[in-house]
Amino acid sequence: MNLVSSSHAHPLAWQRLLGTAVPALLLGVGLTLSPIGQASAQTSPPASSTEGAKPGQSKPDAKTETKAETKPVRPTPLARQSTDQLFERLATASTPEEAKGIANLIQRRWARSGSDTADLLMSRAQEALKAGEVALGVEILDRLIAIEPDWAEGWNQRANAFFVLQDPVRSMLDIGEALKREPRHFGALGGLGIILRQQGNDKLALQAYRRVLTLYPQMEGVKEQVESLARDIDGRDI
Repeated sequence: MNLVSSSHAHPLAWQRLLGTAVPALLLGVGLTLSPIGQASAQTSPPASSTEGAKPGQSKPDAKTETKAETKPVRPTPLARQSTDQLFERLATASTPEEAKGIANLIQRRWARSGSDTADLLMSRAQEALKAGEVALGVEILDRLIAIEPDWAEGWNQRANAFFVLQDPVRSMLDIGEALKREPRHFGALGGLGIILRQQGNDKLALQAYRRVLTLYPQMEGVKEQVESLARDIDGRDI
């Protein structure tokens, strides 16, 4: 979710700025549970070079084997990597610039539904939102979600529109739907953190922002939000 601080700001500005809660939503996205984790891949121990050799076969030449092992492997270009691989790269990016490039590529993939009709509706909805015609944007997104209910970005964009219309409850519900379909959606999690903090639920907001950092540690403004909230909550709990 790309939230804004007011209904007059650009609908994608919340990443730069970085009550009534919905208990079912919060439980559904796991804010009372452990942060999102990615299962570590288990690798089998390498087989011995002599295993499986048939009688009479000569053992591999040690020099040849060593040379083969040390041959450099060219990294797969980002554009050809799977989304899971991109998230692994995003979590370990060494600079904000590197991370932003990877995040942009992930977002471009999220922005494709696989349906020409849905993609066209998304384009028209975004044009309406940028023009300040938010009600029209919601109407278009309603149609989009009706034909592509499994597309997380449709729900995410409508959550943004509801936020602009100052309807945080429906915004949070749509965030929940987006996260059901893509639990790693760092934009939706960041938007949830903004709404929770506005409602005064700083502890859950802190959890949402920390979830963002497990996915996108270099995301602009989020680390500062976590540090600020942690100080405030620790001060109140003393």
